[in-house]
Amino acid sequence: MSVQVQHLTKEYGTQKAVNDLSFTIEEGEVVGLLGPNGAGKSTTMKILTCFIPQTSGTATVCGFDVASQSLEVRRQVGYLPESNPLYYDMYVKEYLLYAAGYYQLSNPQQHVARMIDLVGLGPERSKKIGQLSKGYKQRVGLAQALIHDPKVLILDEPTSGLDPNQLVDIRHLINEVGKKKTVILSTHIMQEVEAMCQRVLIINKGQLVDDRTLDQLPNNQMLLAVRFAETTSINQLKTIPGVIAVTELEKSVEFLLTAAAQTPLQQNLFAWAVQKQLTVVKMEERKTSLEDLFREKTQGGAA
Repeated sequence: MSVQVQHLTKEYGTQKAVNDLSFTIEEGEVVGLLGPNGAGKSTTMKILTCFIPQTSGTATVCGFDVASQSLEVRRQVGYLPESNPLYYDMYVKEYLLYAAGYYQLSNPQQHVARMIDLVGLGPERSKKIGQLSKGYKQRVGLAQALIHDPKVLILDEPTSGLDPNQLVDIRHLINEVGKKKTVILSTHIMQEVEAMCQRVLIINKGQLVDDRTLDQLPNNQMLLAVRFAETTSINQLKTIPGVIAVTELEKSVEFLLTAAAQTPLQQNLFAWAVQKQLTVVKMEERKTSLEDLFREKTQGGAA
């Protein structure tokens, strides 16, 4: 397997950024690492790329331990952090030659030419990085992460801040790379996960709360979005017969109710609302989606 994490914990004083986290990722998988802000995604990625040490537990990449074999791990991993730290005063080709140098690659000019062609930097190769658009800066970051032909690619918010055209370009690039490598990426854009990933790991408060392939999204449930004129609460809505989960969409007035597929949820809802003297002002059936799963699993997570 490419990545194995067992009982991983990272503490900052009394705060546990990662809390007894375990998962495995097989060679060639493209996996989305999801969670609310502060859930521990970036911390987990930093541990896997040997930027910070764990407090306890173990993690291996391509069989190498991140704590005791960090140099070997770094040879196997390409990493694009969320901040994409680039040297803006360097030219694109100059920067990539520099990146090839710290991996001690033979024939660095050949590697740089290959990366420029792969990520579509040809028209910008002679510009300073600081002159590039956000989309092209992301391409430079990806080229840096890929220049040593790593077996595992770890991308932290790779599409953040891109316009729709740039999103399509970067998504296509990651899809192409994912045909040959193990890819772990974090993002808050559920459509990007559905377009690029085969599997999702959802983390909340440093713990794994869901692990499934995208074709395992629940299809034996019904979802009902409902809005009330008056305020109510999740705990109250959970008393409706047949409701198995409640997600708050807008504080105290709009909610997503989940029930088994054959439940007469609308009738149960109306009967309950009459009893509680609440007015239903909007009701809409929905299909189960990755976003619904995310909300269900992370409600009450860190901000």
